[in-house]
Amino acid sequence: MHMTDALVSPAVGLTMAAVGVAAVGISVVKIKKDELSEKKIPLMGVAGALVFAAQMINFTIPATGSSGHIGGGILLAGLLGGIPSFLSITVVLTIQCLFFADGGLLALGCNIFNLGVIPCLLIYPLVFKPIIRRRIDNKSLSVASVASAASAMVLGAFCVTAQTVLSGISGLPFDIFASLMLPIHLIIGLVEGIITAAVLCFIHKMRPEIIESALKGERVGGVPVKNVIVAVFSLALITGGALVLFASAKPDGLEWAVGKTAERVYGREFDAGPEGEIHNAAAGVQERTAFLPDYAFVNDSENAAGKPVAGITGAVAIFVTAGAAGLVISKIKKSKKAVSDG
Repeated sequence: MHMTDALVSPAVGLTMAAVGVAAVGISVVKIKKDELSEKKIPLMGVAGALVFAAQMINFTIPATGSSGHIGGGILLAGLLGGIPSFLSITVVLTIQCLFFADGGLLALGCNIFNLGVIPCLLIYPLVFKPIIRRRIDNKSLSVASVASAASAMVLGAFCVTAQTVLSGISGLPFDIFASLMLPIHLIIGLVEGIITAAVLCFIHKMRPEIIESALKGERVGGVPVKNVIVAVFSLALITGGALVLFASAKPDGLEWAVGKTAERVYGREFDAGPEGEIHNAAAGVQERTAFLPDYAFVNDSENAAGKPVAGITGAVAIFVTAGAAGLVISKIKKSKKAVSDG
C-alpha cells in the first residue's frame, strides 16, 4: 500500500509530510522513559527489521490477479507499544523510500500516516488494547490482531483513496477507486491479522512480559530477552534473504486497484500523470540515494540476486537505525529528567 509520487500532488504530499513530521515530533515528546528501556531499544530494531523483510513478501490473493503484503504496524505495536512502534515503522518507511525507492519521496508523508499513524497511534489504542486489556492469551491476541490489522488496512486504504483523489493528478474517480481499494485491502488485512497473531502468540509464549510491557507502556521486567531478539532477527534475515525469492510477482492491492479503475474509466492502463518541478526533484533525490531501486540490481532482469541482498541489507540497516534512534531519544529523555531533578 506504499503510494508512489504519481498519485500525489505537491500540495497533498507536502501537507502530509508536515503531518508526518508533527506526528514524529509529538511522539518523541510524549514517549515515556520506560517505553525506551535498555531491553526495548534492541526490540525496536529487530521488530522493525522483521517488518521490513515481511513487507517484501507479497502473497497472491486467489481469483483477483492481485497480491498483498503486511503493513506491520499492529505487529510492531503489539511488541513495542503505540509510540515506539510508530517511530520504528517511520524508520522502516524512510529507509524503504530512500534506499530502495519503495514508495515515493513526495508521498512519504502519506505512507507514514497510512501505515504508521493509523495502526500504531489510532487502531492500537482504540481496538487492540481494549481487547487484550482484561486477559492476554492466544485467543485474545488472535482476535485483537485480526480485528486491528483488518481495521488499520481498510482505514489506510480509504486514506490512500482520499489522498489520491484530492491530489487530482490521477483522474481516478473516488467511488470506483474506493469500491476496488477497500475490499481487496480488507482481504489483505485479514491475512495480515493471522500472520500478526501467529507472531505475537509465539512471542507471548517465549516471553509474555514483552506483550504486557507494551500494553502498559512499562519497561520489560528483569527477564532476559536475548533469545527473543535473536529469534526475531534470525527470522528477519531468513525472510529477507531467502523467503523473498518466493514472493508473488502479481501487482499489489494498490497497483491492482489503480489499474482496474483506469481500465473501467478510460479503457486503458494507468497513465503515470504529469511531472513538475517538485516531482522531478523528488525523483532526482531517490535516484541518487536508492542503491537497489525496487530491491533489484540495475542489470538483474530476473531480480534473483537483488532481492536477497536488499532484504538482508535493509534488515540490518533498520536494526541499526531504529535501535540508534531509540537510544538517542532515550538518552535525551534521561538527560532532561536529570536536569529537571537537579
